[in-house]
Amino acid sequence: MKFSTHPVWLVGFRPFFILACLSGIVFPLAWAAIFANHAALPSQRFSGLQWHAHEMFFGFGWAVIGGFLLTASKNWVQIRGHHGPALMLLVALWLFERIGMFFGGSWPPALFALSNVAFLVAIVAMLLWTLLRHRATDSFRRDNYFFLLILPAFLLAKYLILSPEDFRAGWLMALGLFRVAFLVMMERTLTQFMKGIFQVELLRHPLLDTAIKLLAVSLALAGLMPPSLAATLSCVLALLLAIRFVFWKPQLGLRRLDLAVMYLGYLAIIAQLLLAALDIWAAPPWIGALALHVFTFGTMGLVIPAMLVRISKGHTGRKVVFEPADKLALWIMLAGFVLRIVLTQLDPARYELWIDLSALCWAACFGLLAWRYTPFLLQARIDGKEH
Repeated sequence: MKFSTHPVWLVGFRPFFILACLSGIVFPLAWAAIFANHAALPSQRFSGLQWHAHEMFFGFGWAVIGGFLLTASKNWVQIRGHHGPALMLLVALWLFERIGMFFGGSWPPALFALSNVAFLVAIVAMLLWTLLRHRATDSFRRDNYFFLLILPAFLLAKYLILSPEDFRAGWLMALGLFRVAFLVMMERTLTQFMKGIFQVELLRHPLLDTAIKLLAVSLALAGLMPPSLAATLSCVLALLLAIRFVFWKPQLGLRRLDLAVMYLGYLAIIAQLLLAALDIWAAPPWIGALALHVFTFGTMGLVIPAMLVRISKGHTGRKVVFEPADKLALWIMLAGFVLRIVLTQLDPARYELWIDLSALCWAACFGLLAWRYTPFLLQARIDGKEH
């Protein structure tokens, strides 16, 4: 067997979900050590805080969203999709970026710039090519226009997040773009899951759904617009999401942990929007970037592990059932959410301890997933299909 035809290179989720789990272990623990002054970045091009935000969004986050979109987009437009050498190139560029972010402080500026943009430019170009070239056969053509909008915008967010003067605008844009992606994905997946499990239809009104996504896209520019406008739009979007949530059968979805984390992730988006508005209007007394971490722990942290389990099982020919170890991973992340969001505010005197423990929970969750699913991702499908 040629290395490029190994099962790991058959479809995008396989290598990138492995990288997501590994980075989900390493990056939070590294940040906890940096935050506590137990370690320092070798690179001095940017602050530790910039490194942390960049690597969680563009390292960990893009390993997840990249693997998901490479896999989902080929199914949406009914093609083979990027695999083999193309996929190997993307993985190499992702690793090149991680090395540059950690060790590239003494590199020539041109080499560092290449390491920092090559992966994102390449994967965005591949995804746009897939969606644009095959848009006639795209089963989600209308909604996928939003991916056509947000994917190139990640390049601007990446630039801003590494600029000391524009750091806040950068992480607000990265958060906003991920928020759009999660809203689009949850619209599709929750509708399917609830129909398949409980035989119920969730409210999908085209006007409401489009208004939600358009507002979410506009709020990706929250850091570049007048603060009062950003706060107002955040409240409007939170209201529309809350209205839709009521009609999305939460009394059923919250009964099962694998679905409950998605509903909680949805609620975390609403909470993040309201907290962001309060940050602007009320100068609240909470400590740290609470609104940001409500999204990263509450939405990304809860939804992504469930996504990894479903895709890693379903797309390797296995029955999608959340076994006790899978549920344990979700409970560990829920514990991390409580530590990072609740206890840091109730007991700020031990803020550093709660940061350390929440980072440990994040790492433990993805460590457990790495242990369980890396073997699946490295093996051929068990149902005899190629990919």
